[in-house]
Amino acid sequence: MTTAPTTPTAPTAPTAPTAPTASPRTAAATPRFDTKIAVIVRDDLAVWQKLNVTAFLASGIAHASDDIMGKRYEDASGHDYLALLREPVLCYTADAGALTRTHARALSRAVPTALYTADMFTTGNDDDNRAAVRAVPADSLDLVGLAVYGPRGIVDKITKGLKLHG
Repeated sequence: MTTAPTTPTAPTAPTAPTAPTASPRTAAATPRFDTKIAVIVRDDLAVWQKLNVTAFLASGIAHASDDIMGKRYEDASGHDYLALLREPVLCYTADAGALTRTHARALSRAVPTALYTADMFTTGNDDDNRAAVRAVPADSLDLVGLAVYGPRGIVDKITKGLKLHG
């Protein structure tokens, strides 16, 4: 029995380690902001309502200060995109009682606050939404969502005891 001759293999040079490529999501440490944005929605809403309320409240917070918005985005193809809030938005859920307490805390600390009431689900436009809120005293509003913006420590006190959504 004969065996085929083997061809010697050339020694391979050790490969240089490749530099790790950083993901845009992990490249830099997340900056810690002096301010905080919190959105609180009532826990008994339907999912579509929670999303709708959150979107409306975030649009209100976008007007809280001149520096709350980041810069516009552009992709590598040159397409321009709208600016987003410059910092993360923490989303919480609360029952009706906790939402009322959170509202009172926000009002007592005079931070920029956006609100959404149950009556606003029945209106069809912004004018009617404002009229629905204007018709009810602050301590009687049927709140389904709030958003607050302010110094981190103050927002932490306003949202103390609330559960993060999820």
